Amino acid sequence: MHKIDFHHAEAPSEIAACFAVMRELRPHLQNEAEFVERVQRQFADGYRLLSARVNDRAIGLAGYRPQENLIHGRFIYVDDLVVAATARRGGVGALLLNAVAQECRKLAIATLVLDTAIDNSLGQRFYFRYGMLARGLRFSIPVQP
Repeated sequence: MHKIDFHHAEAPSEIAACFAVMRELRPHLQNEAEFVERVQRQFADGYRLLSARVNDRAIGLAGYRPQENLIHGRFIYVDDLVVAATARRGGVGALLLNAVAQECRKLAIATLVLDTAIDNSLGQRFYFRYGMLARGLRFSIPVQP
């Protein structure tokens, strides 16, 4: 495998370069412009978009943010974790989680949290292999404004 480097996408052009990979996880995203706008809006809440790159091309992404609540105290929440279909099974997902875990250590945060779809059995198997444990179910309901 080629050398993988990690880079936080911050400039609009860097965020746009991540769109194709993110769309594999979030197919409802309409276009690069919407994606860039939404990511930049989330920056205000501490969101960071880490890209795993080979030859300056994104092959995996981890979108995460520090948070705090009464359940976990301070923690880093991984909003998005995706590896391009062509790069899966090469350890990129684990490398991305390792990089986010390093960010936890840097910020003296002891917990890393993420959610996955209940029917995402491949993702769940990956998280269990990584050492993560299922701690609950998340419920949601659409609310009309």
